[in-house]
Amino acid sequence: MSRQAFISRLRLGLSGLPPQVINDIAADYEAHFDEGAAAGRSEAEIAAALGDPDRLARELRAEASLKNWEAQRNPSAAAGAIFAILGLGAIDLLVLLPILMSIGGTLFGFAIAALACFAAGAVVFVAGPVFVHGLPIAAVMMAGLGIMALATFIGSLTTLVTIGFVNALVWYGRLHMRVLKPALEPTGSAA
Repeated sequence: MSRQAFISRLRLGLSGLPPQVINDIAADYEAHFDEGAAAGRSEAEIAAALGDPDRLARELRAEASLKNWEAQRNPSAAAGAIFAILGLGAIDLLVLLPILMSIGGTLFGFAIAALACFAAGAVVFVAGPVFVHGLPIAAVMMAGLGIMALATFIGSLTTLVTIGFVNALVWYGRLHMRVLKPALEPTGSAA
């Protein structure tokens, strides 16, 4: 593969990242080609030593998504980190997707339950004294507050577990990249 083809495929795989980041990464790989050419290696040898540009782009995009999650703890950064980790390999997708779907579905269910419980508590707090006869008003209102407190607890716990889950995925992604990194690094033995 020629230098131009390698850089073009790398840039295409990195599309969606900020242009400055793409330019910096492309410049780094241009430098690898310059160093290899200075050592007397052909463009094809250098490209083979660097590895598949599509795979490199996936790795670099995953790293950027993981850094974004660490900098911005928000739902879109979490989704980006999760999809970046899933994009690291087809085997990972087959193994992780059912696990992610079941855990994500459970967390979503707990979030919906917390919202529904909070709404039910609010209804009991506000409308309970009007519609429930035979019980002290304070007891009905306290029951409503108790239900809302339970909903707040469930929502808080769900949020903490979700953050821990995303952090575990980030850890997994970094471990995965650390394991793959030796396969992506140029060996220097093809000189």
